[in-house]
Amino acid sequence: MARIYLDHHATTPCDPRVVQAMLPYFTEKFGNAASRDHAFGREAAEAVEKARRQVAALIGADESEIVFTSGATEGDNLAILGAPPGHVVTAATEHKAVLDPCKVRDATVLPVDRHGRVDPADVEKAITDRTTLVSIMSANNEIGTIGPVAEIGKVCAARGVLFHTDAAQAAGRVPIDVRATDVHLMSLSAHKLYGPKGVGALYVRKRKPRVKLSPILHGGGHEQGLRSGTLPVPLIVGFGEACAIAAREMPEESERLLALRERLRAGLFARLDCVTLNGHPELRLPGNLHVSIAYIEADGLIAALPEIAVSSGAACTTATAEPSHVLKAIGVSEDLAHNSVRFGIGRFNTDREIDITVERMVAAVKRLRELSPLYPRRP
Repeated sequence: MARIYLDHHATTPCDPRVVQAMLPYFTEKFGNAASRDHAFGREAAEAVEKARRQVAALIGADESEIVFTSGATEGDNLAILGAPPGHVVTAATEHKAVLDPCKVRDATVLPVDRHGRVDPADVEKAITDRTTLVSIMSANNEIGTIGPVAEIGKVCAARGVLFHTDAAQAAGRVPIDVRATDVHLMSLSAHKLYGPKGVGALYVRKRKPRVKLSPILHGGGHEQGLRSGTLPVPLIVGFGEACAIAAREMPEESERLLALRERLRAGLFARLDCVTLNGHPELRLPGNLHVSIAYIEADGLIAALPEIAVSSGAACTTATAEPSHVLKAIGVSEDLAHNSVRFGIGRFNTDREIDITVERMVAAVKRLRELSPLYPRRP
């Protein structure tokens, strides 16, 4: 039985074009990008700089503002722990890669509305004369809600506070312009946009204002002194190619993913009762569908459908039995939180896969509800 992958918020497969771009840098062009005394090193350095331009172009930045990291988690940590000391403002629905480093800072964690959006007015109220950083994500990794980044950016610019956004889920899926949105720091991850795992970037603004960070990794002064360590050239090349593909194909791809998502949503909601949409109904990532299906356990449903890859929560927290902190923050009850499923539709999914998923999900839900003493049977 063919498997269907619908967990693209956890990770995406490498696009074959990305793999082809990377291959020569494992064997033929294997130089260290820091070894510029010979042709091998210079060749690697040129490839890194090309990728830097490709990443920058995707988000409207200058290439000198891109610092390569091991992924968005490192980027989040560098932005939060490397920012000037002081008070930090964040939100309850942030990824743990933001919430955990904020625990070692003096942080205010703001609530969100029932759709998972932070009110920019709440951000403004939370800023004090000690505040040095605001960190609010661009798009939520669980419920797909797109945040009011531009509005929060204006608040931060007016108050002279740095604004960081985790854009791991947004980059390559929705348009991004760091200049237009007054973003000072932005975390990115290659494996969320059909690039390789193990590489990401942090955008660090260089003008109006010039952002100064302290490194959290030391030992060689690579990446403008902000991220020491030998650069993984093949991964960086793949990241750059993935960004270039996304920049070219995003408009058409987003439209197609939105159509697939609506096909999935309509199919499930037409054939199942007691299903609730989580996240904003419109301001959400095109390929994201997050639902609570009452009277079933999400883990049981997923186990009943081993050929379909969906998630009962964020990939970083599925090992814990605790309900999602994101769902708790938007007011979903603990019972419904355990009944929730996240679908992440991606580049290589098809209409047929969506139709098969609807058929098998509906059948499995009905089968499990038959076993539930809580499900209300109609006479």
